[in-house]
Amino acid sequence: MSSTATTPSATTVSTATTTSATTAAAQTRLIRPTRWWILLVAAVILFTAIYILAVLTPTGQSFENAALRGADQVGQQGFNEANRALGQITIWSLIIATALVGLIGLLRRQFLLAVIGVGVIGAGQIITQSLKRFILPRPELVPVTGDFTANSLPSGHTTIAMTVLIALFLVVPYRFRGVVMLFVSGWAVGIGAYTVTAKWHRLSDTIAADLVALAVGSVAALILLRLGRLRRVGRRPRLRMIVVVFLALSGMVALLLGVVLATSPLNYPLHSPVIEWNVYLAAHSLASAGSVFALLTYWGTWRGIEVVRRVGK
Repeated sequence: MSSTATTPSATTVSTATTTSATTAAAQTRLIRPTRWWILLVAAVILFTAIYILAVLTPTGQSFENAALRGADQVGQQGFNEANRALGQITIWSLIIATALVGLIGLLRRQFLLAVIGVGVIGAGQIITQSLKRFILPRPELVPVTGDFTANSLPSGHTTIAMTVLIALFLVVPYRFRGVVMLFVSGWAVGIGAYTVTAKWHRLSDTIAADLVALAVGSVAALILLRLGRLRRVGRRPRLRMIVVVFLALSGMVALLLGVVLATSPLNYPLHSPVIEWNVYLAAHSLASAGSVFALLTYWGTWRGIEVVRRVGK
């Protein structure tokens, strides 16, 4: 009695390959680039609006200068803590963070992703430093002395923190995204608020830096989509939703507190110590809220989407 081995025919293999390619192409088409184009344009528009309102108007400058004066009332412990946290961001720590982002991408055997992750951090700094040092002027519309006369928008430290956060968001595997965001977001959000406490930056500087990070992150997403590296994910970890809800609630509390504190002194002179303190607290809260909602907005555009070596793999 003889037996005949069954092997897949060329037609079967060809059909399976074609089906896989068709499915992969369909997955890519389901992810529309519109979300990131909208986010990119919105970031540019908001950046421009913030610069005009906060830097090019006497009211904006007066408000933010009041917050700087209010920061003088921060206790020595809080001031030292802010400076210590900001002082940890050096050229060497930036190199290490950038190398870590690249290494994660390489460990996932995605060279392109590693390059894009590193590029997000590098591009963020190039844009921020160019805008701050060479492009955006800060006219002296109200009396101010010392280092506060120079333009400080956007904040370089906040840009570093937020672009590192977005770069990690891109390179880590999808199933670990929520855990990484839970731990890293606290640091990134804190940096933005600390720049106000330490009087290194104004509120508008931190918000502008958040928007630079969003713009760069949007371009990175568009590149990955264009190259066919994004794929829909069917199952989503529950822990991720818990992290998102926690961040959203924290951001909402900070936003509401900041709005209340910012609007309460509208009918009072800004040179009152009590008002200056309230304005500082408002700036601190709004800086935290800005970073939180920047992260959540970017995260929202990636809902149910992961980065893969090639769609279909």
